[in-house]
Amino acid sequence: MTNETFAAALSRRALLAGSASTALGLTLAASMTSAQAQEKPESGGKVDMAEVLKPGPLPDMQLGKDDAPVTIVEYMSMTCPHCAAFHANTFDPIKEKYIDTGKVRFIVREFPFDPAATAAFMLARCNPSKPAELATADQYFPMISMLFKQQRAWAAPADGNVRNGLTQAVKIAGFSQESFNACLTNQKLLDDVNATMQRGAKDFGVNSTPTFIINGEKYAGDLSVEQMSAVIDALL
Repeated sequence: MTNETFAAALSRRALLAGSASTALGLTLAASMTSAQAQEKPESGGKVDMAEVLKPGPLPDMQLGKDDAPVTIVEYMSMTCPHCAAFHANTFDPIKEKYIDTGKVRFIVREFPFDPAATAAFMLARCNPSKPAELATADQYFPMISMLFKQQRAWAAPADGNVRNGLTQAVKIAGFSQESFNACLTNQKLLDDVNATMQRGAKDFGVNSTPTFIINGEKYAGDLSVEQMSAVIDALL
């Protein structure tokens, strides 16, 4: 084989290899796009985000910067196992990746389905040492995290006494029996928690928990880290 023939054969091989590589790359890209599409959850419809962010009956409990490019509003119930699963498995990685880095503002709103959830939200909203005052975000988020972790113990205790279960759960947060009782007999707080739920249902069509409103798009269910990341990444 002459040098010219060898060079020509080598060029053909390179061309064939390049074509195969390109085809493989396109296949991989298509596969990745398909996988990403599967990760992104189905939208439950659009909502006017400006209306969502208008002040409600209670001050919003927020983590993250006000000017973050993505805002997530979660409607949740404290007795909802899917909400507990989201906060156990998804919330912390999302917080580390997006909230702590200034990309996401995360807001929690109360949507209690039963009296036990309503009571838990009221306790989360109360300042343990001054129950007539509302808790700060620094008090609120650790409280709901603790209540979700202990959800089965207080929401479905063996003896059926949810009140006693809640009393024991919140003592570690600094509640005394007196402040516990004072918080749960605060009629205005009760009305505001219920009004928050009613606003979510009436104005934004929330009918299950958890429901997330992300930059005007609604998503329902216990989203995984991959699903929520797919939604957020598409908005950045």
